[in-house]
Amino acid sequence: MINWGIIGCGDVTEVKSGPAFNKIPGSRLVAVMRRDSIKAADYARRHNVPKWYADADELMDDPEINAIYIATPPAFHLAYAKAALKRGLNVYVEKPVTLNAAETMEMANAAKESSGKLVVAHYRRAVPLFLKVKELIDSKLIGEIRTVQIRMWQSASPAVIANSEDNWRMRPELSGGGYFHDLAPHQIDLLLFYFGCPEKYQGYALNQSKLSPADDHVSGQIVFKSKILVNGSWCFNVGEKEQTDTCEIIGTLGSIKFAFFGKYISWKTDQEEHSIQFIHPQHIEQPMIAQVVDCFNGLRANPCSVEEAKITMEIMDAFTK
Repeated sequence: MINWGIIGCGDVTEVKSGPAFNKIPGSRLVAVMRRDSIKAADYARRHNVPKWYADADELMDDPEINAIYIATPPAFHLAYAKAALKRGLNVYVEKPVTLNAAETMEMANAAKESSGKLVVAHYRRAVPLFLKVKELIDSKLIGEIRTVQIRMWQSASPAVIANSEDNWRMRPELSGGGYFHDLAPHQIDLLLFYFGCPEKYQGYALNQSKLSPADDHVSGQIVFKSKILVNGSWCFNVGEKEQTDTCEIIGTLGSIKFAFFGKYISWKTDQEEHSIQFIHPQHIEQPMIAQVVDCFNGLRANPCSVEEAKITMEIMDAFTK
């Protein structure tokens, strides 16, 4: 039995992930921790969690717990992961895995020295919609892929961002950057999942609106070893009517189009055109958490290693620094 403790039971865990830990065979949510004891107690009561803590060390020292889910802002991921791994606990850590690639390397080194396992929550790898995209790519339906075009253009208050009380995502010291650092890890990780190892990457970031200390416009290119070229544009200061979330994969025989934060896939070739609407799982991380439980139990390989996440962070660093 994987007995979980959550560190950081904020809004992001209410539906997306938290309830899933009790819905997977061999998995049980034992305790939650939040520095605000009133909010920690309230979360535990509403979600029928047996125990709550206001101190992370006390939660990690609970003898009943053998796995930790870290769902705090990224600035705290490294310290909590190292503390858990030092205790030999298994760790599942949210994305972005750390503030930057240097911290990710430090986390990877801690994992190598621990008897615990470490998995990064790039959960879209396990969501049916994105697995269907991979199936279409791997089947060569659109032939040899030549280019991928990503456009993530949102207003200064994007609807795709999870709610939070203090909007920590716009404080680089807590998030690593701005909305790019919250959303792009999903997108870049899926590119690695689909196309393998990158050969080179470059980019540029700037703060156009000056609404916060964070950059709000990022542009980048990735060339994969397979010679697939990706162009990405992330802008978080466009008008409401100009918002878009699109990924177009162009091949020699056709194209695939989908939204990273949507529910559709469409594709066209010389012979056919199709579109599919998906219904995401109620708890969108549940398929990934099921794989994590199997990984911790030695039943499968790591569904997303910290070494893979480090490549994502290196690309993000190159785009924004």
